[in-house]
Amino acid sequence: MDRALEEVRQLREKNEQLQRENERLQKELEEARRSLKRQTAPFSRRKKKANPKPNGRKSGAAHGKHHRRPVPQSVDETYKAPLPERCPCGGAAIKDQIKPQYQEEIVRKKIVRQFDVELGHCACCGKRLQGRHPLQTSDALDAAQVQLGPEALTLAVHLNKQVGISYGNAAAVLRMGYGLEVSRGGLCRAIARMGKKTEPTYRALVKAVRQEMVVGIDETGWKVEAVLRWMWVAVSEQITVYAILPGRGFAQAKALIGEDYAGVLVHDGYSVYYHFAKALHQSCLGHFVRRCRELVEIVSVTAAAFPLAVLDQLDKALAVQDRYEAGEISLHGQFTAAGRIESQMDQLLERHYQTKANRRLAKHLAHEFPHLFTFLHCPGVEATNNRTEREIRPAVRARQLCGGSRTWNGARTQQNLTSVLRTCQKQGKSSFDLIVDLFRNPQSIILDLLPSSLSPPGGPKLLAAPL
Repeated sequence: MDRALEEVRQLREKNEQLQRENERLQKELEEARRSLKRQTAPFSRRKKKANPKPNGRKSGAAHGKHHRRPVPQSVDETYKAPLPERCPCGGAAIKDQIKPQYQEEIVRKKIVRQFDVELGHCACCGKRLQGRHPLQTSDALDAAQVQLGPEALTLAVHLNKQVGISYGNAAAVLRMGYGLEVSRGGLCRAIARMGKKTEPTYRALVKAVRQEMVVGIDETGWKVEAVLRWMWVAVSEQITVYAILPGRGFAQAKALIGEDYAGVLVHDGYSVYYHFAKALHQSCLGHFVRRCRELVEIVSVTAAAFPLAVLDQLDKALAVQDRYEAGEISLHGQFTAAGRIESQMDQLLERHYQTKANRRLAKHLAHEFPHLFTFLHCPGVEATNNRTEREIRPAVRARQLCGGSRTWNGARTQQNLTSVLRTCQKQGKSSFDLIVDLFRNPQSIILDLLPSSLSPPGGPKLLAAPL
């Protein structure tokens, strides 16, 4: 009898718990339905913070370092700003001192260059010959004799491929800012020609990224001819390479970084990446941190113990890496801490969990367990795929604006130019000057973007400890 009463009591408690859970889920569902009808941005907060920060910046030293524009080294024009004849109160104005103020301005001026191109022929074979000035970007004459200069075209390349605005808006900037009249089609063809000229540099970057010790890889959708394709990105410390390919499988991944890649591959755990058998793998810890935090919010207090324990071990692993990079512990200390964390995580995964969500999380962690803490065994490897996701973000913004590429020629132009521009930005080099020089060069050359050393000092020491 007592046993039956105890079972009834447990069933009632479980029933009450399920009722509370059902009510909470019903409220969240209703809130989600209402949010679809609200005229608000999807990222706006539903409720105000209980203790929001005060508006405005902090006063005094708490504001931090104040930024000021540096004083220009040279001055092109000087103007006087005299005192008014009288004060608003009617008194006479007396000059006490003079202080300088500087203004940096752009010049809205269009210049027109005329090239008197000499034409001739060879006295021996009779072949047609044509002269070329270093400032020219093309040998076209007659119907195509009026062209845009290299700096105007380079600005259009940056507006379209780096800033992400459309051809029409790029043409509008050139028209309003500099008085240059150009059509969208004209800009599109000029940028496509530049895409072809960057092909040797693009191929060299692909070859170089395959030799890097640590590479992050990711992919996102990109339409070509209104059909879903995929934009892949491979990222190292000095190189970013994009590739728009027809699929999302291993064939496309190996076309980017090579089938025999043998470095450390940092990724989000997508199963295709594990086909790189010769590589070490680092599965992104950030994905598991987010998943555990989301799971804690939706399961019961008892069931939340498992994701909280996992989250604690992941936080410990990240803290160990931070301490090593700060010089607080030695490399041996990091290896020792890694072994301890792996042992504790292994104990968590050996248990059986009642909640389905916890069982799924445990199964996922068990699959990724050999690749969770590679960064603790190989100093220099990042624990998350954050760097790669930051590099793929510009492609996502471009996709939102243009919707993809109309042709495969446009897709190749997109991947070539964005790879060159992002790599220049990572290396701190002027992409504007490099593109201008490439426009002026009659031949396609390899730009100076290849790393001087593919294994820089302080880089990852692979297999520094047994995994």
